[in-house]
Amino acid sequence: MSSPNVLLIITQDTKEQEARYIRDILEGAGCNVIHLDPSVRRTVGGAEISPEDVAAAAGYTIEDVRALGHEGKCQAVMTEGSVKCALKAHAEQGLAGVLSVGGSMGTGLAGTVMQALPYGLPKLIVSTMASGFTQPYLGVKDIAIMNAVTDISGINSISSEVFRNAALAVAGMAKGYTPTTASEKPLVLITTLGTTEKSVRPIREALEADGCEVMVFHSSGAGGPTLDGIAAERDVALVLDLSLTEILDHIHGGLANSGPDRGKAAIARGIPVVFAPGNSDFIIAGPVDAAQVQFPGKKYHMHNPALTAVRTDLDDLKPLADHLAKMFADAKGPVSFYVPLKGFSNHDSPYGHIHDPSVPPPFAEYARSVMPDNVEFRAIDAHFNDDEFADAVIAKARELLAR
Repeated sequence: MSSPNVLLIITQDTKEQEARYIRDILEGAGCNVIHLDPSVRRTVGGAEISPEDVAAAAGYTIEDVRALGHEGKCQAVMTEGSVKCALKAHAEQGLAGVLSVGGSMGTGLAGTVMQALPYGLPKLIVSTMASGFTQPYLGVKDIAIMNAVTDISGINSISSEVFRNAALAVAGMAKGYTPTTASEKPLVLITTLGTTEKSVRPIREALEADGCEVMVFHSSGAGGPTLDGIAAERDVALVLDLSLTEILDHIHGGLANSGPDRGKAAIARGIPVVFAPGNSDFIIAGPVDAAQVQFPGKKYHMHNPALTAVRTDLDDLKPLADHLAKMFADAKGPVSFYVPLKGFSNHDSPYGHIHDPSVPPPFAEYARSVMPDNVEFRAIDAHFNDDEFADAVIAKARELLAR
């Protein structure tokens, strides 16, 4: 059995000692190391992909890059070149794992490289940026990040253990890595939260029984963008966007705000979509005292000490309908919008803490009035978590899949 190829991303102009230490561990664990060195200050040598190679892939010489005299501009060039070099290495040699070590600049470069590589390929970043806001580094890919603990400046009793553990972890994953072949089953993507799982589970199970591959995403800020990323890249047969918290939170400043493009990928590609206002009965806010300041005069449900569900009213939901209508108008494929008239989540039910049965019917009426002609609109006299609503979505899904 051949040794697995591991791409090591680390700059030798500032981290030569650390690069050699990690390389020795990877090779000792039976891996073939392909060192991508995106250094700018100087070329040390020994890397399979040199700084000169990285710069050339971006259309520069390394001297040109150094002459830019601006770390941000240098970073942009070397990031572009690193992505191209990594993709070339994967295409020609077949990577089984990727490991990077760096500070903010190295983490940003490595994160961009890893986001360009396929799901399933093991990816680990050891970083001084591992605490706090890491979303820009990880994007929507399956990237693990490990706290470097100390600065990446030499080998000491802590950093040696961190680097060794990271290298051995990637080596272990690389040895067990087998690329997944694309499924021939129709791929269906669904959004949900725990508060709508009662309905989404039978939808998923019915479509799986029909022979579909179904991926479900938690719409709490990262799940929806991940769904959108897959919809943009893969051969997706159907999207059931049944939990709109991330869109609603974008409109109102909630914690699950996923930006203005959430939900647009499938529409732009002409993938059939069914939307429903699951979990639109609440905005996701922080601790209850902060939620009361940000959203005064509302009903609140403390989901846990860190998260509060803030009850929406009709005035909160009209902008959601307007946003969706504008988005749907650009659809290149079939679009349906299904609205349950008796509640949007478990919170919005007789068993919930922020139930308001007066909101869904006028929301449905307003939404119907603003939807463009290309949208199939349907109001269903049931709660989102009722069997009747799940059955309606299943029937529509089967109709669209049979096209």
